[in-house]
Amino acid sequence: MSKVIYPATFEDDGGTILVLFPGIPGIATVGKDLQEAYAMAEEALGTMLEDMEELPPVQTIQQIQTEFPHKAVALISLDLLAFKRKHNKKTVKKNTSIPAWLNELAEQQHINFSQTLTEALKQKLNIE
Repeated sequence: MSKVIYPATFEDDGGTILVLFPGIPGIATVGKDLQEAYAMAEEALGTMLEDMEELPPVQTIQQIQTEFPHKAVALISLDLLAFKRKHNKKTVKKNTSIPAWLNELAEQQHINFSQTLTEALKQKLNIE
C-alpha cells in the first residue's frame, strides 16, 4: 500500500499547534501555524510508519472526535512510497550474476556496478 490516511488532532496551545495521532502511540509534533503543523504531521507520520512491517489500524474521525471533543481533527494523507524514496537512503547488498565477458568490459571501463544496477532498476520501474 503506497498511500495512507490517518486522522490527527490539532490543538493550539498558545503560540504553537500541537499535533497528535491518537491511533499511533509515539507520534507528536508541533508547528508555529496550521500550515507548518500539517507539514510536520506528514513528516512525523512518514518517519513513524516507514519501517513498520504492518501498519496500525486507522481510527475513524468519529472515534477521534468522541475521544477528543475539544480538539480539531484532520486527515493526514501520505504517499509512503514517495516518502521512503525521499528519506530512506540506506542501501542493501545484492548478489547478481552476469556473463564473464560483460564483467571484463565493464571493469575495463571502470563502471560502477551498484550505480548502474540502481539506474537500470529505476528506469525499469519508471522511477525518477
